[in-house]
Amino acid sequence: MNDQIFEAVVTTVSSAGSPHVAPMGVRYQSGRVVLMPFKPSATLDNILGSGHAVLNIVVDGRVFAGCVTGRRDWATLPAERIPGVRLACALSHVELRLAEHLDEPQRPVLHLERVHEATHSTFAGMNRAQAAVVEGAVLVSRLHMLPPEKIEREMAYLQIAIDKTAGAGEREAWGWLREAVERHQARAAEAAR
Repeated sequence: MNDQIFEAVVTTVSSAGSPHVAPMGVRYQSGRVVLMPFKPSATLDNILGSGHAVLNIVVDGRVFAGCVTGRRDWATLPAERIPGVRLACALSHVELRLAEHLDEPQRPVLHLERVHEATHSTFAGMNRAQAAVVEGAVLVSRLHMLPPEKIEREMAYLQIAIDKTAGAGEREAWGWLREAVERHQARAAEAAR
């Protein structure tokens, strides 16, 4: 079993037809895509309801940072072979069909089969600022679980990559993440009073 996790963005559609965009760690096992969304979540509900999802390979850090800071309105295009949507900014996408659902109390395991794959743009290479934004987004998604010292220490370290290698998109995404951390810190300080 491969436990290596890759960061991607999953798009699903609700029973009412509303798209939902969520960054998520995915695993690739025996040709399938394995997702483990937390309960409760719109992603889980949408996949169980429709039986489909789209895996988007994205390098625009604004999507990751935006989703964890309340900015989920990203341009989508219709999927080609399943009912669903893909992100317009995706380098590539994989259309998926639910093949197996293992219910677990906290994080069900969803095994999805590939229905269709398409490449839309070339991968230019690794950028440290992009990776820093993804790591920062993971931290922001866990602000309620982590001690303030760890958050500050890790954000300070990630700031180095932003300062050295970020383009305009990464700087914008990083700003959203910093604002989220500052709001969280202000609420925590207020609650402590």
